[in-house]
Amino acid sequence: MEDVKVREKVSMVSLGCPKNLVDAEVMLGFLDRSGYEVTTDEKEADIIIVNTCSFIKEAKQESVDTILDLADRKHDGRCNMLIVTGCLPQRYKDELSRELPEVDIFIGTGDYPRISEIIEEKRKTAGQLNCIGNPYLDYDENFPRLKSTPLYSAYLKIAEGCSNCCSYCLIPSLRGPYHSRPMARLMEEARGLVAGGVKELNIVAQDVTSYGKDLPEETSLELLLRELVKIEGLQWIRLLYVYPDGITDPLIQLIKTEEKICKYLDIPLQHISDPVLCAMKRRGTSSEIHKLLAKLRTEIPDIALRTSLIVGFPGETEEDFSKLLHFVEEAQFDRLGIFGYSREDGTPAAGLPDQISERIKRERGKKIMKVQARVSFKRNRRLINSLEQVIVEGLSDETDLLLKGRSSRQAPDIDGQVYITDGNALVGDIVTLKITDSSDYDLIGEIVPLSELQ
Repeated sequence: MEDVKVREKVSMVSLGCPKNLVDAEVMLGFLDRSGYEVTTDEKEADIIIVNTCSFIKEAKQESVDTILDLADRKHDGRCNMLIVTGCLPQRYKDELSRELPEVDIFIGTGDYPRISEIIEEKRKTAGQLNCIGNPYLDYDENFPRLKSTPLYSAYLKIAEGCSNCCSYCLIPSLRGPYHSRPMARLMEEARGLVAGGVKELNIVAQDVTSYGKDLPEETSLELLLRELVKIEGLQWIRLLYVYPDGITDPLIQLIKTEEKICKYLDIPLQHISDPVLCAMKRRGTSSEIHKLLAKLRTEIPDIALRTSLIVGFPGETEEDFSKLLHFVEEAQFDRLGIFGYSREDGTPAAGLPDQISERIKRERGKKIMKVQARVSFKRNRRLINSLEQVIVEGLSDETDLLLKGRSSRQAPDIDGQVYITDGNALVGDIVTLKITDSSDYDLIGEIVPLSELQ
């Protein structure tokens, strides 16, 4: 009887943003193509991969803690190889080799397609293997991808790197300059995802509005969206990480009129005080931001707006912070994320005078979120008795008696949930809900039967 070769099992832990998650899915695709079996149970894995983030101090600490925790699997489980990929080794390859001898392989952001080859190389090498080269990664249409998100939802990464060069940010040095993926490749990938059951595409890049500016052919985010909406079976398209000065009038009109594009924008504004925006090297002024938000709310009254802000940037005065606090109250964002400034070596902001203490950063962050909780609650209460399109995601974490989902106003993992108290549906169904109640961040509603909608 012929021996059957046992497939080695590999498990992936991906940290950080959705862009990182897409990278992790590509690596899993290459490993699956090479004959490895992917498992979500780290205790069953022969090889464990940690795809890291090092954008800010907290992300670095989470990455290191996760690596150390999973290193124990080499002692108490079947794991025989620990691999660390992504931004952390790209940034700290020499330090990590010294500080983390438990790791067998380090792989940088530009070498993901070689992961199977690198593993085989390691089997012939006694010591630690460092594969940290150029951070640039040119996605090819032949890249395999093993999706880890639910069947009905996926991320479509339309570009790599960044050329905005904000003074606090390391992305250009970790990922290289902004480089868009050709539209033909994106359309092929999008069609494949939808053919596999995806109903919701979340468009991601460090700045989606810069899409196409670096390509030889004439293209843009608007042109890409006009092609994506033609895909039969695709129902929701969501834009994440939209740079404010890239939100053009044609883009606003497209979001307004095209029903497949969610009335939702994630616009990382970072601050509202002009001196701080200038020190951050952000394009645009406080006045321009106010005008943009007013235009969006006028043109698309039901739009959901999300932003992220940084408190404690070097030189941020009490007056600057007061302006920011007032802005949060005034702008009425549906969702908001707050970050304390992280002093990152190698960035221009790290050398600025008047660095702010961690205590003040925490205090300012708490004040912002206290105001935002009231704003979010108020925004959600306005939705009571309205009809919302909701994608069903399964049983509630609180009780098996309720279904849960997300409305088109909520992005995956970051924007709360909708709890469904009446009606039945399958996971992945998009249903109409009548909103009956709300909390600070979540909604509650009942499925409206199709007979009542006709």
